Order: sequence, then structure tokens, then C-alpha cells
Amino acid sequence: MKKEKQMTVPPGTDASFNQTKDWMAINWITIRQKVRRLQVRIAKALKSGSLRKASALQWLLTHSRAAKLLAVRRVTTNRGAKTPGVDNIVWRTNRQKIQAADNLKRHGYRPKPLRRIYIPKKNGKLRPLSIPTLHDRAMQALHALALLPVAETWADPHSYGFREGRSCADALEHAHIVLNRKHSPPWVLEGDIKACFDEISHEWLLQHVPMDKQVLRKWLKAGYWEKAQLFPTRQGTPQGGVISPILANMALDGMQGAIAQAVSRKGDKVNFVRYADDFIVTGASKELLEQKVKPALTAFLTPRGLELSEQKTVTTHISQGFNFLGHTVRKFGNKLLTFPAKSNVKALRAKVSLCINSAIGLSQEALLLKLNPLIRGWANYYRHGASKRTFDRLDYHVFWQLMRWAKRRHPTKSAGWKRRKYFSAAGKSGLFSVRLNKEAKPSHVLTLHIAGSTTIQRHIKIRGAANPYDPNYSQYFEQRHRGRHLRATLGLARQTQTVSAARTIKHWLADAAACPHQETPVGEA
Repeated sequence: MKKEKQMTVPPGTDASFNQTKDWMAINWITIRQKVRRLQVRIAKALKSGSLRKASALQWLLTHSRAAKLLAVRRVTTNRGAKTPGVDNIVWRTNRQKIQAADNLKRHGYRPKPLRRIYIPKKNGKLRPLSIPTLHDRAMQALHALALLPVAETWADPHSYGFREGRSCADALEHAHIVLNRKHSPPWVLEGDIKACFDEISHEWLLQHVPMDKQVLRKWLKAGYWEKAQLFPTRQGTPQGGVISPILANMALDGMQGAIAQAVSRKGDKVNFVRYADDFIVTGASKELLEQKVKPALTAFLTPRGLELSEQKTVTTHISQGFNFLGHTVRKFGNKLLTFPAKSNVKALRAKVSLCINSAIGLSQEALLLKLNPLIRGWANYYRHGASKRTFDRLDYHVFWQLMRWAKRRHPTKSAGWKRRKYFSAAGKSGLFSVRLNKEAKPSHVLTLHIAGSTTIQRHIKIRGAANPYDPNYSQYFEQRHRGRHLRATLGLARQTQTVSAARTIKHWLADAAACPHQETPVGEA
């Protein structure tokens, strides 16, 4: 009787059995299914404790043509596809993409140094951004496909940043759940890790990240070019690399367990929520957070080469409120509200004003095409909290900015004439609008997006243990995906029926207006 090999792959599992040379002829649904099948097998092997089998499956995935094609497609369709590295090469044609997939080989691979640029931060400082070449990005995307099932299987249940099927809304909803009750913990530790991406220990990553060590070492030690000079990289993962968020998440996973071991399970009321390197920890008292939780965090981060930021890591009472992911979370009496942070509202108003003031020579249509994505995206991000009043004030600000724009274009015309020209195409609603294709029938009216028409709806938090690579949760993720699309469709229908949406949270905001001021244990929630 013949013995079966440990790793057997039926024909058709790998796309290399059908090496098409036509990029446009590739069936991407089939490609994704083949890659997903291997990813599920990796997660299943890890769940059963078979690390050697998981490693063998990772090797199989990183050498499959299906994964290589998918990796090239990812780096050529994202926002940075036209941004080259130090080699100044960009893949534009379909032939170049096919050739790039064929060149993704481990043998003889040597990554090029990163191109260093700087982008502004909110506090006025500059954030270093290291850009790999497209070939190196594709190699990272290829190995990220094999590392994602491992990261998801080993991840903290209440970690929400850079993970499939999770978002800022899940982190904010988790914070709302653990803080909105009458007997919820009153103290919150706002945690921030100092230069997280730039300070992660290379030695720790090489010892603990289950992937090709030789390839990982080459990425970490590639160095970067700045002002025609090559600098070495001794620690950190480059901000701009495809695989960097996964490595950072894996370095921070285990933080929830470290906190749980340092405190008691019930009386301390400790809860943990993390999004990337920003996190909060709740507690029954300030002393508990300062004397038990903070030392536990320091002990956890030190072997990884990380430390807490002394300026940004503060302990706050819930009645004073704290900022988390662009929102202010604050309790007024027994009512917890989550609403847009004042600094973010101020930044958006400045951005809208700049957009309108710089468009004095643009047509009304061009101005609307610039404004609508900005307002719609901002409103959709904040639609899960008590944002109705903020949306109405934003609409008021935008209206008068547009009136100033019209006045500058036509200084001698009356206000009524400007309203008829710029605010009448949508009918009696008086919205800033323009009729397109006037000769065609029916013509189309382009209207300003009204933030106040955005439907306020509470987000449904994802289950902490949900794993997109676990077959037991496949139906759960499918239902969440369908529900998200259904809610979006219903919200759009409501917006088209009426300009001013119903004030669904009027009673909710009444308590906040009357207030004279203005800003589950770990593993259970």
C-alpha cells in the first residue's frame, strides 16, 4: 500500500496548470477561490495545532501562480499603483503585469532600498513614509496572503485595525457597549504607542512571525534612500509597505491577554479596545489603571522594542470625555454619547472652505464633483454616532460658503438672481445644484450632498472571535456583508425621498444640550 504524501494538491488547485498570458482573460473569481481555499487550510492547521502543516501550506501558497497573479493585481489597482519606488518603474500594460507575476520568485530575490518621503501630520510634524518598488510591494502582497490566516487566527478578539471585516465603527461600538451602562467603569486609559511602526524590534519579528525568515530579514534590512544617500534600517517596519500593518498587528497581539493577567476578572471592570496602535483600557479606578494596567503594558511592549507615549497616554474620567478614532466619547449623567471630535469638525470646515475658495474659476459642476465625495465620505464615517446636530451645522457652513462663492463670481447681481441660477435646478428644495445635458431628455440634475440627510444608525459590532478564514464563520460574514448592503440601500432611499431626514436622535441630544459642560470585562464583551 502506497503512503500518501503530507502535502497533496489536486490538479486545478494552482493556477499554474493553466498559465494564461492574457491579463484580461483571467477569471479573478476562480483565482480568489483557489487562494482562499489554501488560506482556509492554513487557518484550520493552526487551529488544530499543526504548525508544520501550516508552514508547508504557506510555502505552497507563496509559490502558486494564483497567489502571484492576485498579488500583482492588488498593487496595480490600489491608490499607490502609479507611485514608483527607487527604480522609477510602474506597471501600466497588461503584458507588464503578466511578466511581473512570472518574476515573483524567492530564488535570487533581493529587495531594493525604500524611497523615503515625508507627509504632514495633524500636529504639524512630518511622518516618514517609505515606499518600496512595485516588485517588492508585489512580493509583500504575495507573502501577506499566506500570513493573513495566521494573523487572524492568533489575533486579539478586540483588535479592529487593519483586519478583514473589521473597521473603526466596530472599535467605537465596542467602546460604547462597555461604557454606556449605569454601572460601567468610570475611568479610561487612553493608550498610544510611541512611533509604533518605526520602533518595532527586528529581532522580535524574526523570532515570532511565522513566515519565510530569509525574505522577512531582507525586507527589514533593505535600508532607504533619502537625498541621494543610503541609510540602514535597524528597527521598525516601513510605513508604506503592504505587509507592515500585518507585522505591527502581530507584534501587538497578546496585549489583551497581558492586561487580563494583571487584573481580576470582575471587580476591576477592565475592558480593552484596540485599533492599530491606538487603544483604550477601562477600569473601576484611576489607581488600578496607573498601578496595574500601565506596568503590564510596559512589560508587554519592552521586549518588542516599543514604549508608551508619555504625552498621549493619559487617564480620563468618562464624564470629562476622551477622543478615540476621531470621535469624542463622553457621558452626560447616565447617557453616553459618541459624536465627532471638535478638532475633526474644524479640520473639515477648513478643508471645505479651501475647496470652495480655490474653485472661483471652476464651473458649478466641477465644484460639486469636488465637494460631494468630501462631504459624503465624512458623513458616512460619523453616521453611527450622535452626529445629527454636527451634520446640520456643517450644511449651514457649506451653504454660506457657497453663497460667498456665488457673490465673488457675480458681485453686481442680486441675491435672488444668484439663488435662481445656482440653487433652483433641484426644484423648491433650494439646494446648490446644476442641470446637466440640458439638450438631452431626460436631463440630469447634479445636487450638493446634504450631510443632514445621512441616516443615523447604530453599527452592529462584529463578534470578537469571528475569523474570516474559519469555515464556521463563513455564513456569519456573508450575512454581515448582505446586511451592510441592505442598510446602505435603505439609507440611500430615505435620502432621495426627503432632503431633511427625520431627527431620529432628537431625544438623545436633548440631555446633552441641557448639560452645562461641553467633550464587560476583558474577553467577555
